Amino acid sequence: MKKILLADSLDKEATESLKAVPGFEVVEKTGLDEAELIKTVPGFNAVVVRSATKLTRKVIEASQGLEIIVRAGIGLDNIDVAAAKDKGIAVANTPAATSISVAEHTFGLMLAAIRKHGQANLSMKAHKWEKKLFSGTELYGKTLGLIGCGRIGLEVARRAVAFGMKVIAFDIIDIKCDLSLKQVPLDELLGQADIISLHLPKTEQSKHMLGAAAFAKMKPGVVLVNAARGGVVDEKALLDALNAGRVRAAAVDVFEKEPVEDFSLVDHPSVIATPHIGAAAEEGQKRAGMEVVRILKEQLAS
Repeated sequence: MKKILLADSLDKEATESLKAVPGFEVVEKTGLDEAELIKTVPGFNAVVVRSATKLTRKVIEASQGLEIIVRAGIGLDNIDVAAAKDKGIAVANTPAATSISVAEHTFGLMLAAIRKHGQANLSMKAHKWEKKLFSGTELYGKTLGLIGCGRIGLEVARRAVAFGMKVIAFDIIDIKCDLSLKQVPLDELLGQADIISLHLPKTEQSKHMLGAAAFAKMKPGVVLVNAARGGVVDEKALLDALNAGRVRAAAVDVFEKEPVEDFSLVDHPSVIATPHIGAAAEEGQKRAGMEVVRILKEQLAS
């Protein structure tokens, strides 16, 4: 019998499919902190997480018999991959499952930022009619700069092309696609883009990739969208750039500390903020859940 810990909730259908696999014992225990995980993980052959649960080195070192960790999502920044490697534990994720979900959310944030949808909505709910305060701009004809152009970045690019936007992109690897997209150096992107959207993981190299120096290179009045990872943008530098008017608006789904404790950025009148819900579409979560089932069956089922 293989024991599987669902440390974060999965799509209901996927959970039931996992429980139906012969030889699998599935235990659902969510919301565990590090100390609780250290007590819980010994004896489990697999642990499944999404983004809430953090599998630190201490948690992984406490495991006994753990064969695989699976993240139902794209990044692996909530898993100490090096610690898992040291113990010979496989680590997997579901990078393609929620790409469309995140790309659509990104586009929604982009539209909300340039057309002030959030502010207009709050104004209406306060029973005001402030029509003249909420003029914006079109996406048509604007230059979208993608920082990171993997699966999600390319899905965003496809939608941008359909909106009549010019798309430029920066990535550390060659971008291969069938779109009219131009790959450029980062400084060129910062200086040309009307809207910048981030689509890259948080690593030692990408931490605070957009800081004060990067904002100084951007076009005045640029719009920033971040539905990638908190910490890739220096939040204080972004707030300073908003206050100085260099950044006209920002739409942010991810934050350096989650849940958010310092709401200074969220409270800025030119910021649209959502609580890390880019992948939280039913279809994407179902695909991610079923991909987890497939991975675990391949890895563990006899």
